This record gives sequence, C-alpha cells and structure tokens, in this order.
Amino acid sequence: MKFKDKTVLITGAGKGIGRDTAKLLAGQGAQIIALSRTASDLDSLADEIGSTSIVVDLADADAARAAALQAMPADYLVNCAGINVLQSFVDVTVEAFDLVHAVNTRSAMIVAQEFARERIAAGGGGAIVNVSSISSLVGFDDHASYCASKGAMDGMSRVMANELGRHGIRVNCVNPIVTMTELAARAWSDPAKSGPVLARMPIGRFAETGDVASVIAFLLSDEAAMLSGLAVPIDGGFLVR
Repeated sequence: MKFKDKTVLITGAGKGIGRDTAKLLAGQGAQIIALSRTASDLDSLADEIGSTSIVVDLADADAARAAALQAMPADYLVNCAGINVLQSFVDVTVEAFDLVHAVNTRSAMIVAQEFARERIAAGGGGAIVNVSSISSLVGFDDHASYCASKGAMDGMSRVMANELGRHGIRVNCVNPIVTMTELAARAWSDPAKSGPVLARMPIGRFAETGDVASVIAFLLSDEAAMLSGLAVPIDGGFLVR
C-alpha cells in the first residue's frame, strides 16, 4: 500500500494508460481524482475503484485550469491526456497542430502549474509524471504535430524538474513506444507501418498499458526519491538498434 492516504490526480484517466495507472495506484491505496472529457468512461472507472470524477475538455485552457483547481489538493500528478491527428508534414493544418499541442502540452502545463502552486503553499513535496512518448525522439511518418508536442513536453519537464525541485517536487517523463491503446490502434493498425518498428525492437512487441503504468507508479513512489528530470524510454530496446 505505497500510496495509502495519498491522492493522485490523473488526466486522461478514462482510457488507456491513464485508466490502467488509476487502477494500479488505487490498488496500492491511493485515492484517485480522474479527469477526462468522456463522462461514461469516468463513471465506469468510479464504479471500479471509487475515484472522484471531473469531466473536462482539456483543449480549453480556461476549463483545464478550472478543473485543476477543483481537483486540489493532491499529493501526486500524472499528466496522461493526449490526442493525435495523423497528417503528412506537408499537409499539417494549423488547426490540427494547435489542437494537439493544446491537449498534449499546454494542458499538462496548466494542470501542473496549479498542482505545483498548491504543493508549494502546503510546504512542498510530491511528484509529477508527464506521459510523453518515444515520438519525442523519433520522427515517425504522419506524426509531425504529435512528435512536436511530445518534444515540447520533454523540454518543459526538464524546466519543471529544475524549478520545482527546489520545493521538493520531483518531475519525470515516461516515453513509451507504441502502446496498445485505442489511440495507437488508429495510427499503427497497418502491418506495413507497424512491421518495421516491431522489427527494430529486440523484445519484439509493442507495450501494453500496464507496462507503462508500473513505471509511472515507481517514479511517483518514494523508491524513486533521487530520480528527477528524466525522460524514461519504455521501448523494448527500440532505441538501441
């Protein structure tokens, strides 16, 4: 029960990595505050783990800040909300680029700002894990907006680790390879696209949501007390080849 009597705020908690992280941490004693734009996903999660639900469209900056304020206080934060719009680089639209950044990067900044302000006012301490992607390091076809948003998240997280570390708040990223969520299935269902990536992975499979959730839980825990400012690949050895 590593997280007994602790509260964890998780964005994007309705599906995928965020949902499995919520379930894992709840099983280790945490009270979960779950943010998502889909009420039915939050309702089913609450039925499973007794989480507190906040329905919000994180693409709306004002709504994201209001939801973050409503969620306080919390001991830990996991920024997991994310979207993708698949377009070749020459076809990327301003609207798609701005939307992907608004959800993937800007909302993480806004929620983390309010979390950090509350933690500092309470005397400091706590931890943040930002769910980035191996796409911050690799230029996958049709992922210009997504890769840019995750590269920005990595850079922002290093600044967060630097500035917030002075208040005892640790900040790390996890950078998974393709993880089998609904979002990933839309991008990687074509064997012609997924095959070369799998062939480069020594482990020979894409990640499952639980693979990522377990690393997030470790980085939040006191066992990772000296880890901050990292971008942790969860990639089955993809980057070594």
